[in-house]
Amino acid sequence: MMELIKQLREKTGAGVLECRRALMESKGDINKAIQIIKEKGMEIALQKAERVAKEGRIEAYIHFGEKLGVLVEINCETDFVARNELFKKLCRDIAMQIAATDPVYIKPEDIPEEILDEEKKKFKDNFSGSNDDFSKEWEDYLNRFKKEKCLLEQPFIRDERITVREYINSVIAQFGENIQVRRFTRYQLRS
Repeated sequence: MMELIKQLREKTGAGVLECRRALMESKGDINKAIQIIKEKGMEIALQKAERVAKEGRIEAYIHFGEKLGVLVEINCETDFVARNELFKKLCRDIAMQIAATDPVYIKPEDIPEEILDEEKKKFKDNFSGSNDDFSKEWEDYLNRFKKEKCLLEQPFIRDERITVREYINSVIAQFGENIQVRRFTRYQLRS
C-alpha cells in the first residue's frame, strides 16, 4: 500500500492521507485514484473560488538568451501560503507556461465579444462544409481557439495530460485556499 501511495503522490502531488483515501475508495486502482483526486480538487477549488485572494507573489521569469521575459501576479488568501515552496513552484511553472505558450487571456470569459465575433466571421469566410456541419465545426474551432489563447485552458507544459486550470486546482486542494492568476505580461525582443 505504501508503494502505491508513493506512486500516487508523485503523479498528483496530493497529501499522504488524501492518496490513501483515494486508493481505498478505488480499491487499489491507481488510475481511478488519480481521477478521484482530480475530482476532489475541482470540488475544493469551486468551494474556494469566491473567497478573497489578496496575498500572493509576483513571479519574474527570464528565458535563456534574455530576449523573453514574463511577469505574473498570482494571488492566494494568506501570506503563509505565499511563502510556501509549493506555491513558489506553482508561480514559476505558470511564468514558464506563459513564456512558452504566449497566451493572450487568463480564462475564456476574458475574451472580448468583438474578438469572438471576428473569429466567427473569419471561420465562416473559410468554411467550406454544409450548413449542417457549421455548428459542430465552429464549436470545435472555438474550443481550439480557447485552448491556444487562454492560459487556464492550455495543456500544462510539464504534464500535457492536464490543463493549467487542473494544475492550479491540485495546488488549491493541497492548501485548502483560493489561488488565482490575476494578471500577466509577456515581453519579447523583436528583431
